[in-house]
Amino acid sequence: VQLQASGGGLVQAGGSLRLSCVVSGGTFRRYSMAWFRQAPGKEREFVGVTRSGDTTYYSASVKGRFSISRDNAKNTVYLQMNSLKPEDTAVYYCAADAPPLNILSNVRGDYDYWGQGTQVTVSS
Repeated sequence: VQLQASGGGLVQAGGSLRLSCVVSGGTFRRYSMAWFRQAPGKEREFVGVTRSGDTTYYSASVKGRFSISRDNAKNTVYLQMNSLKPEDTAVYYCAADAPPLNILSNVRGDYDYWGQGTQVTVSS
């Protein structure tokens, strides 16, 4: 199973970006899909997860600003990021939790597959 994240870039505070993560080599519709991020000098932290299209869970720091969606026909999960802040600057990683599933986990170790990361930089 391979995950390919894309869509990162440089944006001003208050702006928006949409990240994408394409999954190949597995049964995408059976996976829970999550986004994590890692800022320089910090631990990788949970951003949000979707199990099916309507079931999502977000960290407190992004809730109300970020949203996760998925397109099972395209084997793709998206992270829409609005009202971006400089503290959102990080490398963003997508991750897949294969069956048997953990229930909307925010724990890094519960995820089986990881993408390579895409850099998001928010300027003030």
